[in-house]
Amino acid sequence: MNNKTKKLLIISLAPTILKDGKYWSYSPYVNEIDVWFKYADEHRILAPFSYPEDVLVKPFSTSLIKRYYIPFFAFNSIFNILKALMYMPLIVLQMIRAMAWADHIHLRCPANVSLIACFVQLLFPFKQKSTKYAGNWDPNSNQPVGYRLQQAILRNTMFTRNMKVLVYGDWPGETSNVHPFISATYRDKERVPFQAKDYSQELVFVFAGMLVPGKRPLLTIQFIEQLNQQGIPARLELFGDGPLRLELETYIEQQKLESCVTMHGNQDKTVVKAALQTAHFNMLLSKSEGWPKAVAEGMFFGCIPVSTAVSCVHWMMGYGERGILVEPHLETAVAQFIKVLNSENLERMAELAMDWSQAYTFDRLEEDIQKVLEGTFESRV
Repeated sequence: MNNKTKKLLIISLAPTILKDGKYWSYSPYVNEIDVWFKYADEHRILAPFSYPEDVLVKPFSTSLIKRYYIPFFAFNSIFNILKALMYMPLIVLQMIRAMAWADHIHLRCPANVSLIACFVQLLFPFKQKSTKYAGNWDPNSNQPVGYRLQQAILRNTMFTRNMKVLVYGDWPGETSNVHPFISATYRDKERVPFQAKDYSQELVFVFAGMLVPGKRPLLTIQFIEQLNQQGIPARLELFGDGPLRLELETYIEQQKLESCVTMHGNQDKTVVKAALQTAHFNMLLSKSEGWPKAVAEGMFFGCIPVSTAVSCVHWMMGYGERGILVEPHLETAVAQFIKVLNSENLERMAELAMDWSQAYTFDRLEEDIQKVLEGTFESRV
């Protein structure tokens, strides 16, 4: 019996561009959408056709993709609002055409495109639908009005007939259509057995992410600097690139931190994986996250996460059982870390972190996506 969805529509902000005879988009997005496409016979994408940023892209694995073009639009200035209103009839018309074609409508939220799609999908209450909310679902977090509006619509079961809303983390008291849905990087075959690490020697930390203000890489470097100043030998392996790189390199040089901070730039997944396998801790002191991928990737190899409590991090870390939650203030964060470091409970914490993360592999993600498209998905956390 073939349980494949016949016609799958993806509605996303991520532009799909034609290059070298193939369709390309943002690499992590392509990795997951390839799985959704695997369980459908026909594939179409509705997305902006401009590509405003120079980001890492890769081609989709299938060439059997058709696109519904819409112009890129935003609501961040009076001029852009007026331009968006001018485009809106075309955007809505394209969405109606695309949704009418599809057997399963899949929205990627939050974004300006998905905000409009949340309203247009009301015209198709009997179609099978799903939404991947890739942002912070925390109802108590400070978020833009557009994000709040999308969450309000998605939580309303009258407005989201036949839709499963897939969110990061397990949030008590949610409506029946909201389901925890965990992303993943590593496969079942990449699991490794737990091996205890020596926390009495130099502590090795890994930071893997964009060098942007929201990730607070400077605070991470200062954290390592403070540990060394307090007599705790620590070293940071920093992976990633971005607009703050020059500023960080200057700080490292001025503070003479070359012996304890190494900037590697962007590296292949295998290089970061090897670093995580030997490191003691991984750092994520972000201001905001959707899915904190760096936390889960480190935990997969028994790397204890040191993180601020953004998005679903506190849930991932078992509210402090599987990681060290710290405040985004240097002195406080260092003090909170040292308190846990002196508790002599680190080996157990690392093992619990590994057990949790290794339960969420890419193979499991693929199985869950297949069940969403088949209409048989049930939450499992």
